[in-house]
Order: sequence, then C-alpha cells, then structure tokens
Amino acid sequence: MKKLSVKNVIEFRNRSAKSKLGFLNNLLNDREKKEADESGGGDYWISCLSAIKNVFQTNDKALLDEKIDQLIDKIEDTDFKITKDRWQANIDILHMFQEFDYDNLKPKFELTYLKKPDSISVLKIKDIPVEAKPQFVFSFKNKGMEEIGAVWFVIKKGGYKESELGIFSDMIYRYLIYNHSQNFSLNLDFCIAVDVYNSRFVTYNSLVNGDIAFLLDSTIDEINYVLYPPKP
Repeated sequence: MKKLSVKNVIEFRNRSAKSKLGFLNNLLNDREKKEADESGGGDYWISCLSAIKNVFQTNDKALLDEKIDQLIDKIEDTDFKITKDRWQANIDILHMFQEFDYDNLKPKFELTYLKKPDSISVLKIKDIPVEAKPQFVFSFKNKGMEEIGAVWFVIKKGGYKESELGIFSDMIYRYLIYNHSQNFSLNLDFCIAVDVYNSRFVTYNSLVNGDIAFLLDSTIDEINYVLYPPKP
C-alpha cells in the first residue's frame, strides 16, 4: 500500500462518510491532487516557512525582517494580483512570527540536530504506512540524561484545529519512539507540532494530559474499515 501523509489522514477524517472511500482510492491511485510540500501548503507558503525554520535553528529573528523586505520587493515587481496576494499572505505570517516566542519550542540546552533520512520516515500503524516528516529532530542533555525531541512546522490556509495538530504530535512521538528510543529518552514537552498559519502549537504532553484527544489510532482504524470492510 502507498504511504499516506499526516495531511492525508486528517483530510480523510474530515470527509463525509460517502466520500471517504473515493478519497482513499484516488490517493492510492495517484488521482488526488498532490501538495508540493508535506508541511501542508506546498510552494504557496515556502517563503514564510523557510524563514521561520531558519530562525528556529539560528535564533536570529532578523531573518524574518530580511524575508519580509524581499517579499515586499517581489510585490512591487509584479502586476499580477494573485501573485501579490500570495506574497502578502506570507508577509502576514512572518509579521506574526516576529512576536512569536521560539523559546517555547526547544529546551534551554545545547542542541544536537540529528539527520532525518527518508528511509526511516514511514511508520506502519495497524498496517497503514504513514509518513512522519518533522523538520527538526534534536538531542540534548537534561540532568545527565540524553533526551530527544522534534518540531514539525505545518501550514494550510485557515490553519489546523488543535485536535488535528495533536495528530501531528502523535506522529512525532511515534517517529521518535520507533527510530531513537534505544539511544534517547523522549521529552514529551518537545514533541511539538506548530501551526504556522495561526502561530500556535501542540505538544505530545497535551495529549497525555488529556487536554487534547488522541485521534490517530481511531482514524487509522476507520481507514482500515473503509478499505477492508468486514465480510457479511
């Protein structure tokens, strides 16, 4: 079976009962419209996403100002309204992240960034292959313990619900457990999905504490039921 993105899983969940099978069949047969980027918005949001990720890694918020200036120049250089609107939408998000506290997304320790080969990105969940693609996986020492965390910046027009961000956080947790639990202790406060459109985030601890419901397993169960309905 072809792999699903987390975005696919969320879209399936939001479909009507009658359209869910058709949606899955289109995905599995490459007929569903593809996004250019798993982060949830393809190339449309690449300008703000790249700048926001760079600030996360460098702690240099001046990069946001530089990107805003570049996009303003692009707006002035085009006569196409659709292109102007695209750049302006990216600028609006960058302005939000000028006020965003990046310190909430990572521990106050020296971080070591780990490689993320594609070969370890697909996890089998109840026989359904789902891809986890956090942009940052990092380790750090905390009270003598080697701990690990990850951050996944995601975006789509209108943003994600908190419950949907919880699905991304759940996938981060599973990705780290599956690939890194032998060498590191997972820090649940730093399994974080960030909704770039609304500048908010959800940690895996929010699920563990009951603030946000676990939805991934039940959604995968429904996918299996739709694909392989029980025989009468």
